[in-house]
Amino acid sequence: MTTSPAPDHTPTHAGAISEEGYHKDLGRRHVQMIAIGGAIGTGLFLGAGSRLQVAGPSLAIIYAICGVFSFLILRALGELVMYRPTSGSFVTYAREFLGERAAYMAGWLSFLNWAMTGIVDITAVALYMHYWAVFLPVPQWAFALAALAIVGTMNMIGVRYFGEMEFWFSLIKVVALALFLIAGAVILGTRMPVAGHTTGFHLITENGGIFPHGLFSALMLLQGVVFAYSGIELLGTAAGECEDAREILPRAINSVIWRIALFYVGSVILLVCLLPWTEYHAGTSPFVTFFQALGIPGIGTIMNIVVLTAALSSLNSGLYSTGRVLRALSLGGSGPKALGKLNRSSVPYVGILTTLAVYLVGVMLNYLIPSRVFEIVLNFSALGIISTWGFILLCQLRLRAAINRGDIAPTGFNMPGAPYTTWATLGFLGFVLIMMAFDYPDGTITIGAIPLIGAILIGGWCLLDRGRRHG
Repeated sequence: MTTSPAPDHTPTHAGAISEEGYHKDLGRRHVQMIAIGGAIGTGLFLGAGSRLQVAGPSLAIIYAICGVFSFLILRALGELVMYRPTSGSFVTYAREFLGERAAYMAGWLSFLNWAMTGIVDITAVALYMHYWAVFLPVPQWAFALAALAIVGTMNMIGVRYFGEMEFWFSLIKVVALALFLIAGAVILGTRMPVAGHTTGFHLITENGGIFPHGLFSALMLLQGVVFAYSGIELLGTAAGECEDAREILPRAINSVIWRIALFYVGSVILLVCLLPWTEYHAGTSPFVTFFQALGIPGIGTIMNIVVLTAALSSLNSGLYSTGRVLRALSLGGSGPKALGKLNRSSVPYVGILTTLAVYLVGVMLNYLIPSRVFEIVLNFSALGIISTWGFILLCQLRLRAAINRGDIAPTGFNMPGAPYTTWATLGFLGFVLIMMAFDYPDGTITIGAIPLIGAILIGGWCLLDRGRRHG
């Protein structure tokens, strides 16, 4: 078992300190909202419009399938967390159960995910700000830089500030979805017409059925839907700074499946029963389309605030996660030593600053090629998500094997159906990669870039190894 070195800072208050040197300042409400925030993002609020256009009502089935496997991944992580809560999360578990090379790959691929996602998020913030005409004269890069400054500052001054920001961001998303579900259920229950259409399940059968464009079109959405669920693993990272992880985490994890069922599957079913799925289009939130059909004034502004919040939430989470992941890499010798430093607030400031530097590249891209930023970086983040989840599952397999041998005591929070469900989930992730390869040109190019990414990782490992030998 890898033991972290002594913390390199002096705490400024009397709060509890984890074995990794972090303040345990995240409470129950923070963790509950981090769980919600990780499961609900712009993939639902904005991305569902384009996915409905491609797959129609079958999107609910794809959300359900991906949701089940995402929950199994979270349960696998939960078993690891109950064994040993750590802010190093899957990097620390990979080091213990799979070796330092695996920890190196898991950490840097996760960094790739959040680095690419963060560039997408700051671009999204800038685009959402241009929704209001008063902000149109402001260049896109200026909003991207402002978002980075605000979220970066909050992450640098303490984990509690990160938790508070994520709490309120997530609360806005939950309230918005709850209002839609209540309004939609009432309208559907009373058969109130919407935009001249009588509501009901007949809107599905009269518009091509569940699979209007065929099964293959629905399966092609797997990559995008997996991206919609990215961030659920943030709970594992938060465990190391949670005041009572073993008590709080199981309930937070188990509640995720119901949130997915309600917010994703339930929302899509309501949307296609309230309006024909052909009314929803890419680039417009389906929730905006619905409320505008009701003639509610100002709904565009309200939903734009919600999706803006979702983007800021993802950016906030990315900075938090990468700071801890980079520090875990550093403490194991799989990253520069400077990444292991903490400031007086127990924040891994060098890791966060490193991520901010990458995000500044995103600001520059917003200046140079503002219309193409999304396409350049979005697909590569999916590789980071899938690899991170894969490492979590492999670590859980090793943990369960050690428990079965009697080397480790049972955690009391076993992954359901393991190891069969673990292998099935790994197979699902492999199938997603195959479907990505068929998604020409973006997905095909992304899969084709795997050897290049592998070569970069191998080169980085060789440089670190040479530094260790000469150190």
